[in-house]
Amino acid sequence: MKVALVVVGLTVFIMPVSAQDRPDIAKLKADADRVVKVTSGDKRKMQTYCELIDISDQIGQANEEEDTKKAEELSNKADELEKTLGPEFVALAGELNKLEPNSEEAKEIGLILDKLDELCGDQQQRG
Repeated sequence: MKVALVVVGLTVFIMPVSAQDRPDIAKLKADADRVVKVTSGDKRKMQTYCELIDISDQIGQANEEEDTKKAEELSNKADELEKTLGPEFVALAGELNKLEPNSEEAKEIGLILDKLDELCGDQQQRG
């Protein structure tokens, strides 16, 4: 669920989410399935997604080291990479920002996106 965490984790301000702002979970799951299908079927998008995962890890490390400048630079790079993954990914990322990171819904979406994480691991083993 690293990308879901990246998307949610890049949010600088945490704002309360009203019930009407919460996304339709069934639609969100369908969107996540579509993102997995589109991304996994495109070698360039998979490489970009895997790079995004790597940047996510670097952001986490920068945050642990309290290096806000580096974390911000990496976050900006991650934002640009998200855009190259296509409108489906950008839309999903926007909706994921409306979920509480540790909610059951976020975990369910994370399980769907884990399929892409596994493919990144497979690519690294082959590379």
